[in-house]
Amino acid sequence: MSPKAPLPPALRRSPFRVRRALRMGVSRGRLDARDLRRPFHGIRCAEQPRTPDELARALAPRLRDDQVFSHSTAAMLLGVPLPRRLERDPRLHVTTIGTDQALRVGGSVGHRAKAGTVRVVHSRGVALTHPADTFTALASVLSVDELIVAGDALVGWLGWTTLPELAAAVRRRRGCRGVVKLRAALAEIRIGSRSPGETRTRLVLTRSGLPQPRLNHDVVVDGRWVACVDLAFPEARVAIEYESDLHRTDPRTFRKDLTRGELLKDDDWWLVRATADDIGPSVDRFVARVRRLLDVGGSGRHRP
Repeated sequence: MSPKAPLPPALRRSPFRVRRALRMGVSRGRLDARDLRRPFHGIRCAEQPRTPDELARALAPRLRDDQVFSHSTAAMLLGVPLPRRLERDPRLHVTTIGTDQALRVGGSVGHRAKAGTVRVVHSRGVALTHPADTFTALASVLSVDELIVAGDALVGWLGWTTLPELAAAVRRRRGCRGVVKLRAALAEIRIGSRSPGETRTRLVLTRSGLPQPRLNHDVVVDGRWVACVDLAFPEARVAIEYESDLHRTDPRTFRKDLTRGELLKDDDWWLVRATADDIGPSVDRFVARVRRLLDVGGSGRHRP
């Protein structure tokens, strides 16, 4: 087969192993042609993979049946929000389940797990660790607060698992490294959060001694739906919205936020808009403001 000859149809649409191509009659010269990329040793594909999904599908032909994507790689495939330091790391994490040798391929990190301790699911065309087991594996690279963000996402807006499943996975880690961190995170994971910003805002408030807010609460006045807010203290009629850059850069979202604030004001609710600065360098002032509004709202009508 000449370097310019077309590949067999079965090899044209997705990454493939060199070993498989040779068995199908493709020559070594064709596999070394410049129109094919080499993302991993022994793998060829037409386009250079760049996203986590593409990289995982490129490495997948090298994995055995007892090997699955895990840790931060599985988390990214599931859509779990991770710190920038992990998102920028191109290495793929692969766990070998059982006694066989861990994967050793450039651009990957091999792990091992005892048989029966890790469950396998399939997503985006590849095998990966169960979302709850992915959560426990992240304890090796995430802080407690970062684990809470991940856990809120898994049981909340992503809906990949449940709190009881997370708790069971943490119990299976008893005696293992990172279990204390996992237990601390599990105690503060809540169902209902829809973004990392909402989770961090909740943590700032509750750790400052304020009560647990309602998450994504529907404000209903006299049987009439007014708005759905990120965090709410209904007894004091205080709502909090976490404003990400999307709220500033997307005109439709911006207009919707303004309308929501006016509707809440009409029904004697305060709307507090929180930003990254409010839960960062200006956290003390932010908490004091919310505390003051809760005191005022809890004692009667809001002051104008």
